[in-house]
Amino acid sequence: MFMELVTKQETSFVNKSAVNFVTLQEENEEIGNQANEGKMHELAMKLASQKSQNAELRSHFEALYRQMDRLTGDVDRSNELVVILQEKLEEKEDEIRRLRHQLQETNTVEEEQTVQDLNTETNDEEPIPAEGQTEN
Repeated sequence: MFMELVTKQETSFVNKSAVNFVTLQEENEEIGNQANEGKMHELAMKLASQKSQNAELRSHFEALYRQMDRLTGDVDRSNELVVILQEKLEEKEDEIRRLRHQLQETNTVEEEQTVQDLNTETNDEEPIPAEGQTEN
């Protein structure tokens, strides 16, 4: 009964509509695939760019790390040199103190000898009064 009501024209329309629907659905999927491919291509380009930037940054970081390593070595050597120079300076300061003390002792001995020599000469002549003493 239902089939009787449906005319050939309606059947043809339904068939054409079904075909159009399938065609539109396929076209829609194709457009979606193309959009996805375009999006995937765009994302792939961004990823490649980021990988390139990452490689460049890694290279700069490694160069900086090597530079820091060299500088650390330089600082360590400088610190060792400072310690050595401080030790040498202390040795020289000790030597200067020793020589000053030795010079002071030598000057004291020479002064005492000079005073004795003067006293000996004056004993042979006449006594020289000591400082603060007056002759009577």
